[in-house]
Amino acid sequence: MTFAELGLSKPITEAITKLGYSQPTPIQEQSIPAILLHQDLLAAAQTGTGKTAAFVLPILEKLRQQTPCQSKEIKALIVTPTRELAAQIDANVQDYATHLKLRHHVIFGGVNSKPQFKALLSGCEILTATLGRLLDLYQQGAIDFSKLQILVLDEADRMLDMGFIHDIKRLLKLLPKQRQTLLFSATFSKDIRQLAQQFLNKPSEINANPENQTARQVEQFYTLVDYEQKTDLLKQLIRQFQWQQVLVFTRTKHGANRLTQKLERAKIKAAAIHGNKSQNARVKALAGFKSGEIDILVATDIAARGLDIKQLPQIVNFDLPNVAEDYVHRIGRTGRAGESGSAYSLVSEDQVEQLQAIETFIKERLNHLEVEGFKASFARPKSSHKTTSARHPRQGRNNSTPRRPRQSRFAHRKNEQA
Repeated sequence: MTFAELGLSKPITEAITKLGYSQPTPIQEQSIPAILLHQDLLAAAQTGTGKTAAFVLPILEKLRQQTPCQSKEIKALIVTPTRELAAQIDANVQDYATHLKLRHHVIFGGVNSKPQFKALLSGCEILTATLGRLLDLYQQGAIDFSKLQILVLDEADRMLDMGFIHDIKRLLKLLPKQRQTLLFSATFSKDIRQLAQQFLNKPSEINANPENQTARQVEQFYTLVDYEQKTDLLKQLIRQFQWQQVLVFTRTKHGANRLTQKLERAKIKAAAIHGNKSQNARVKALAGFKSGEIDILVATDIAARGLDIKQLPQIVNFDLPNVAEDYVHRIGRTGRAGESGSAYSLVSEDQVEQLQAIETFIKERLNHLEVEGFKASFARPKSSHKTTSARHPRQGRNNSTPRRPRQSRFAHRKNEQA
């Protein structure tokens, strides 16, 4: 199956061919024809499956020969939970539409709204936005929804997790009832299905997540470590394996800041991204990480949502997440595009229960990694698990393709929002 056979025209297929795309992914192969047939869509797809192209490409095809929008008008609206994801999607739109005369803008909070307001006054065919800034600029009179044809809610599960349900409902009341609505989520949770029942019209349902699979080629390790030794252990791993590009997850914003400061004091080039950082600071940190100026990027789950980092070799869970699906999202950021990768979890005594729940969820035992000089004062309950020497894990830039599990939650402790 080729992109042309899916119904995409030459200007679009030429653009994606130059980007190195030769064949559609499963989510693209299923979504593109349904969207071109004007069907509403409820789709489950993880990060790294090509889901952005799955909705952007058919939107471009549908809009490419239409008359331009007039003042303040938009024809396609893509709503995302985070600034980084909004910026990344708009960059993808730019790449895919290089041979088309379509205007696109992106709006999000954390930056001055005046340039965004001014840009919207002339109208655009595709607008990518976060909810807060979108509703704010609509209230200011910068946006006219009357000509809207297509609405995309991307990573809708994360928007619900972040408490945006009331803003979502508020937005939907402002939009034309005669529209095409595309809802993309990592899971088909009860809340997602309720949202779909309220606002989608006889949607096609697509599940691009094979059940009960995690990253098949991503090597997964855990080390038991006393909490006060976690930072020293991370520094040891960085130096021993000569890591140069590592994404480290912490549970809270303050934890990300503290860890970054400790790494910097140890002469390790690090930066943090989270919700308290300004948009400029987050963009600068990400750019430094991609260019190699920064070796360690410390992030919270929400801040890392939507980050597109190619050939990311290592993921470290400095803190284990409370939600199993977040573990899968995290390790899915390595081992992409046919590369190999490794994921490491530093497990303190208070997180042993979460480790066991994750292993139960993914139906797989993580490799136990022993690191010389770091012996925890506790042990996990006796059970069969593999033990690996600290010399065994891959060193250098390796990655692969993640296995995708059936999603569910195993804990509901209140998490500090990123």
